[in-house]
Formats: sequence, structure tokens, C-alpha cells
Amino acid sequence: MSEKELRRISLTKLMDLKVDYAFKQMFGSEKNKHITIVFLNAILNRTGRDTIQEVAFMKQEVGGEYKDDKQSRLDIVVKTQDQQMINIEIQLSNQHDMFKRTLFYWAQLYTSQLQKGMGYHKLLPTITINICNFTVFPQSAYYHSTFHLHEDKTLKRLVIQEDALEVHFIEMNKFLEQWHRGVLKPLDDILARWLLLLGMVDARKKKVYEKIYREMEELAMKDEHLLKAFNVWEDLSLSQEDVIAYQSRLKYILDEEAKLEDVKHMAEQKGIEKGIEKGIEKGIEKGVEKEKEETANKLLANGMDIDFIRKITGLSTERIEEIKERLNQSHEDK
Repeated sequence: MSEKELRRISLTKLMDLKVDYAFKQMFGSEKNKHITIVFLNAILNRTGRDTIQEVAFMKQEVGGEYKDDKQSRLDIVVKTQDQQMINIEIQLSNQHDMFKRTLFYWAQLYTSQLQKGMGYHKLLPTITINICNFTVFPQSAYYHSTFHLHEDKTLKRLVIQEDALEVHFIEMNKFLEQWHRGVLKPLDDILARWLLLLGMVDARKKKVYEKIYREMEELAMKDEHLLKAFNVWEDLSLSQEDVIAYQSRLKYILDEEAKLEDVKHMAEQKGIEKGIEKGIEKGIEKGVEKEKEETANKLLANGMDIDFIRKITGLSTERIEEIKERLNQSHEDK
């Protein structure tokens, strides 16, 4: 396979698949179902008899059953042939609410299955997958973290109808850093191949990683699914309608990031100003306190009693006694 066969357009024209619009078109479309299945098996490490063989795309809105309910629009929701519900979320920027948002989405998807008169035993296991373009767990070197419910001491899983709760976090920045260091071997790691596909274009930096493309070119010769995905990606990036929608979504995301940075900057500036004000206030307070102590010192030297000095200066009896003791000590030293 030549480069010409794999690439039909300039790499700079390819969409960043980490932008949710492009991600949904690639992995949330009925016509690309085969790509979604391979991708999910790679993330969930499903092999042999446990592989996902079929998925049905479900409605993306959950919640809102009652008037005041919060309704959420999930990125991609599928039901597998063994009735597992899977929600895939892609996050280009850090909104600093990832954990609470994840649990909220999972809870809504899990409970939305329960219809009137339906028994709890019919609730299906639910998996949430978060693909994040930022660091989620700074203390961990792993780029793929998986969570289940477990008992604190024994670490035994709380298994209810298989695993009712399973949450995955994939941190793209950690993955790319490890790939650049040569730690990962995509030829032997299916998930690494698919994450390279997601990591090749960085719309925020307006950058394409040629090195990733060159490795993908070699991998595509051995992985027909990856080749099909690349062709779908190119078709998507050539569609004028999709390009307009993608660019509009990207602009919105970047604008929201800029607003968040502005708010953060303003908060920091206010914090600095507040710190200066507090410093000045403390300085004034220290100055006033020092003046009171000097007055107390003079009054004690002139034989005034502590109660009188307390009324004049506002200092506590204990503080005046400390000053008196220090004054007496000074006289003894002389």
C-alpha cells in the first residue's frame, strides 16, 4: 500500500477527532457501526466470546422525565447484543467537573431504563467511557484507568448483575507522551492504534503529527479496520456540510475555553489585589498595635496600674502583664 492510497487529502485538512462533532460522526453513525464495535472492543479489552458483536445506537437524551428534571445530551450511547449500555464521551477541554459529570451521566443513563411497573432486576449494566484531552489523574502514570464499585478493606467488587457500574478514563496527553517516548507498541496494542488516530490532529495547536501518520500508514497495511476508519475520516473531512458544522463547533469550544481563561485570570488578579489590600490592612493593624504597646510601656514606666492602661489602650490584661514583665526584666538586666 502506498502513501497515495492511504492519503487523498492534505493532512492539515483532516478534522480533529477529539472535537465532539467529528467524534460523533466517526463513531456514532449507523453507517460506521463496524468501526464503533472494533473501537469499543479495544477500549474494553473484549476478546473471544466476550467481544461486542453488535450495537444499537440509542437516543442521546436522558433525564427530563419530569418538568424540573435536568436533561443531558450524551455524545454516543449504544446497547450491545448482551444488553449492556455504553456511553462514550469525548472531552477536548477541561471544564473541571469531570467526575461529577461522569457520575451524573452514568446515574441518568442507568435509571432511565426503569419504566413504570418494571422491576429493578431488569436494569442493565452500564459502562461510561471518557476520552479526555487533558490530565485527569496527575498522580497516575496510566493513561487508561478503569473503575468499579468495591469494598474498601477487601477491595472485593460489589457485583450486581455483572458490573452495574464501570467507568473508564482515557487521558490522551499521557498516551501521546508515552507513545513519543517509545513506551507503547501499537503493532501489538489495538487500543494504541485507535488512540493514535484520535491524537494525530491537534486543532487547538493547529498541528498535525506527521510521525503519527507515518506509523499509521504502516499499521493500516496490517489492520483493515484502521484503514476503513482513515477512509471514513477523509470522507468526513471532505464533506463541505460537515466541515462547516465542525468548524462552528470548534470555534464554540475554543471561545468557551477563552472565556474560562479570562474568568480565571480575573479571579487571580482579584486575588492579588485582595492580597495587597490585606497586606496593607495588616500593616496598619501592626502599626496601631505597636503604638498601643509603646503607650502601655510608657504608662507602666510611670507607675500606672494595669486596669487604667487597659482602658486607655484597649490591650488585654494578659498583654499588658507581658509588657510589664518585659519592662521589669529590662530593669533587672541593667
